[in-house]
Amino acid sequence: MAKIGTDLNSFILEEERKYPNATGSLSRALVAIESATKVIASHVRMAGLADVLGKAGKTNIQGEEVQKLDELANNIMIQYLSQSGEFFALASEELDEPIYPEEGKNGKYIIAFDPLDGSSNIDVNISIGTIFSIHKRVNSDVSDFLQEGCKQVAAGYIIYGSSTMFVLSTGNGVNGFTLDPAVGMYLLSHPNIKIPEKGKIYSINESNDKKWIDKGLKEYIESLKEEGYTSRYIGSMVADVHRTLIKGGMFAYPADSKNKNGKLRLLYEGSPMAFLITQAGGIATTGKEDILDIKPTDIHQRVPVFLGGKYEMEKLKEFLNNG
Repeated sequence: MAKIGTDLNSFILEEERKYPNATGSLSRALVAIESATKVIASHVRMAGLADVLGKAGKTNIQGEEVQKLDELANNIMIQYLSQSGEFFALASEELDEPIYPEEGKNGKYIIAFDPLDGSSNIDVNISIGTIFSIHKRVNSDVSDFLQEGCKQVAAGYIIYGSSTMFVLSTGNGVNGFTLDPAVGMYLLSHPNIKIPEKGKIYSINESNDKKWIDKGLKEYIESLKEEGYTSRYIGSMVADVHRTLIKGGMFAYPADSKNKNGKLRLLYEGSPMAFLITQAGGIATTGKEDILDIKPTDIHQRVPVFLGGKYEMEKLKEFLNNG
């Protein structure tokens, strides 16, 4: 096991050595993400002093208003991921269609990413983040993005908060690295993260409870309250899931009468976060099926999301099945 303080590059190379047939291309792909997010982190830290706050005056494919910093982060990710030459295709939550960079025509991987999750919170200095999901290139067309989440070769998120953290899984557990701005490196701070089997916090927007479609969900939340659980909901998925991963409990964004298929995107949010939670010993479900078993039909597909420890998720299934 890597020691506390190991830098992310060394960790990636050490993981690669465990696989004799590894070519190093995934390592280079992850280093490209690392480099891009360091640049994004520097812009986030300067957000209040530079002209990157506020709306960009356009909407994305999701119909959401684009923030200036959101657009900047998207461009930075595209630049670094393209230049790496390791990605045959890039799919961003902000773009209608995937990008096929010239430098990546021989790339072995494809990547889906949310460049800046929680962008509506940028102006009020709440933690935001970057989420990514990597699959192997299979068919060399858009169908490469329509693979089940269980086939991810790596997934992670970077949270820009009181400190910047890079949380990563390559299918061998979950590890967290904190950016040391003095040396400009991500250093291992949270090795082998395991979500507690039972927590004390539930995270869901209860103001929508009258719109929830899942029968039994309201009763489930009430039962958690009766057990002494407390509510914590930031409204930034990276921040809410990060807390859930570290402290346990559950996070949910269910389907409702306004968003009948859920609001969170499968490729850019649901699938990578499900991969991390599952790798940490938790459970990820739509309420009806394992998120990692879903075969996408569209690159902007939405799904209901429930993530958490074994206790909370098994209890959830009981209520939804009986509802």
